[in-house]
Amino acid sequence: MRNPITPPQIRALAFPANPTPSIFPPTHYYLSTTLSSVLQHYINSDSPASGLRIHSNILKIGLQGNTSVGMKLLVLHLKCGSLRYARQVFEEMAQPTPIAYNYLLNGYVKHGKAEESFDLVRQMYSRNERPDGFTFSLILKLSGGRSGGAFSSLARQVHAQVVKCIVEDDVVLLASLIDSYVKCRRIGTARRVYEGMSVENVMCSTSLIAGYLNEGHVEIAEEIFVKTAQKDVVLFNAMVEGYSKSTETAAKSIRMYIEMQRLGFHRTISTFASVIGACSLLAALEAGRQVQAQIIKSRELFMADVKIGSALIDMYSKCGETDDALRVFDHMPEKNVFSWTSLMDGYGKNGKPKEAIEIFDRMQQREHRTEPPNEVTFLSALSACAHAGFVDRGWEIFKSMERDYAMSPGMEHYACMVDLLGRFGSINRAWEFVEAMPEKPNSDVWAALLSCCQLHGEVDKASIAADELLLRLHNDHNIERPGAFVALSNTLAEAGKWDRVSDVRELMKIRGMSKDTGFSSTI
Repeated sequence: MRNPITPPQIRALAFPANPTPSIFPPTHYYLSTTLSSVLQHYINSDSPASGLRIHSNILKIGLQGNTSVGMKLLVLHLKCGSLRYARQVFEEMAQPTPIAYNYLLNGYVKHGKAEESFDLVRQMYSRNERPDGFTFSLILKLSGGRSGGAFSSLARQVHAQVVKCIVEDDVVLLASLIDSYVKCRRIGTARRVYEGMSVENVMCSTSLIAGYLNEGHVEIAEEIFVKTAQKDVVLFNAMVEGYSKSTETAAKSIRMYIEMQRLGFHRTISTFASVIGACSLLAALEAGRQVQAQIIKSRELFMADVKIGSALIDMYSKCGETDDALRVFDHMPEKNVFSWTSLMDGYGKNGKPKEAIEIFDRMQQREHRTEPPNEVTFLSALSACAHAGFVDRGWEIFKSMERDYAMSPGMEHYACMVDLLGRFGSINRAWEFVEAMPEKPNSDVWAALLSCCQLHGEVDKASIAADELLLRLHNDHNIERPGAFVALSNTLAEAGKWDRVSDVRELMKIRGMSKDTGFSSTI
């Protein structure tokens, strides 16, 4: 076995003190072998960029066309993020191998260079190089997480090439293909690929199950889960997470989590975050406390993870336990915008708007150590102002969105300001605010203004707001808020516009809405 090259030898080769030619020059074979070892040393090191200086020596020697040296140089440049030089090395190779194509393609995909990726694949075909399963998997990554006909078409084209070129089942490739179809929302096609596999694979089952759960097809996802013989922690996590996204299935998320425990599966950050999310939806305080206790007992650093901390803050806030939420928040070593916003929203919705504004102020003071507020953060702050009647503070927060953060307020922010101005300022001020909006007010804004008009007994203004709201409810078929329809119907009835009342009730009937009958929660 050849002795490993020592650091002094590396330096001597890369930066020779006396670069005069020897009487007995080493052979190209010896040089290429030694250089490959040196380059590999830097590839494996923590400072690969230090090895880039060897490139100039290789050019002087004339070994840039050597396959082994060229491959190592290519990998070194890619590890350093130098895509331009990596492509230059690739083009200087006399005969790039499929592995070289895959390395460069992987670099392009990692950096989101779609056009360069496609250009390289076209070159591969033009030189009669046959793509392998890894090549196709990389191409499919370009469509992952993106929607639209172009990316769906890309998945279909790759699928056609896979059928032509790949003889045996490549489970990694098929999992990528299924995942790509799922993300393009072509779940039926993903199912056909899955059913055409000769061997069951848990990665493919997981991708398909996640797709069905995201589309709301819970029973089909459960059927695939039951039929999958070899289950792993990733598959269980997909079920726990999928169930946790809906109130109707959140209880199943907790039951699946308990089943994982029973079977001895190691729970991950993803497992805990998902089941805490399920507890939030159900306001299941005791279950949430038990999960937190299990996280602490696990003796892993999960409690220090920002994802776990944020989920616990959200859970305690939705259960009305703002003191517990604050304790979790204060013990978090790292906080993100979701952590701050969840705590702020929890205070606002639990009758503590003053505390919510204090958290917002703390967040702004620590911006250099955390993320800036986002749209949801501002909505929580404005909502807290509306609950407390902080008109001037609300105005200041609203104006700061564009002034300090270059963030355009959305219709939800305008509706919140209308509610604040109309309830605690004056109805005229709220009306002028709506008239001065840069965009046409939507149904949320008119519904807020209508509510304020009713509060102050402004019958004429309420009638105008009601007409505007009815117009938008007619035109927007995605609005499904029975409360808005009922409030509108009552306003029109008070104004004696019975023909309009009939229109509203007919519209509710068409959309399958009805005002739910009240009931008692006492057993």
